[in-house]
Amino acid sequence: MRVLFAIIAFLPTLAFAADANKAHEHTGIIAPIKAAPPVTTLTRPELIKLRKGEPVLKQHQDGEVGGRGVAIFRVNATPDKVMDVIVDYSNYKNWIDKIVTSDVYSGPKDMIYVHFITKAVGISVEWYVEHKVNRAEHWLTWTLDYSRNSDLDDSVGYWRVTPVKGQSNMSQVEYSVDIRLKGWVPGFIKKLLVNQGLEEATSWVKVQAEAR
Repeated sequence: MRVLFAIIAFLPTLAFAADANKAHEHTGIIAPIKAAPPVTTLTRPELIKLRKGEPVLKQHQDGEVGGRGVAIFRVNATPDKVMDVIVDYSNYKNWIDKIVTSDVYSGPKDMIYVHFITKAVGISVEWYVEHKVNRAEHWLTWTLDYSRNSDLDDSVGYWRVTPVKGQSNMSQVEYSVDIRLKGWVPGFIKKLLVNQGLEEATSWVKVQAEAR
């Protein structure tokens, strides 16, 4: 999300009022994922891209203040190693530029709450996330932590990791994010926000998982 939050920081229409001691304005406007994440159907050309080592990115703009997308890519690491990286939230600030805080503040291993802050041009964007983790099946889902007030209006998403058939040390990773922003934001900004986040997910996860 690094470059795009720098763009968002210039937008006067966004209200920056995150508060850990105040509940969010609502308890969710995006439908949460309550079980295993859905499997994205891939076309033959998309499967060919994956076999070549290229990521597949899909995105869709929802109305005036939102956007969602999915990134699918392959990593030369086992699903367990990929999941180790994904749930290592305390290191996100070391791996993703402009994220300055990624602190776990509550929860057991299967329910992890994380406080994120990203800074650009002196302005912070702050949000609180509830992650539900299923290590046995190699997936997790998230929503905002609605008991705390975030600068994002809403965010729902998931990670799914599956072994690649016939490849003993390769995983296929699927990352999806659905974002709603507070206030009106130009359509091209929303598109960039989702697309940049998808593109970056395919890089830092791959780098960190393969390093392990």
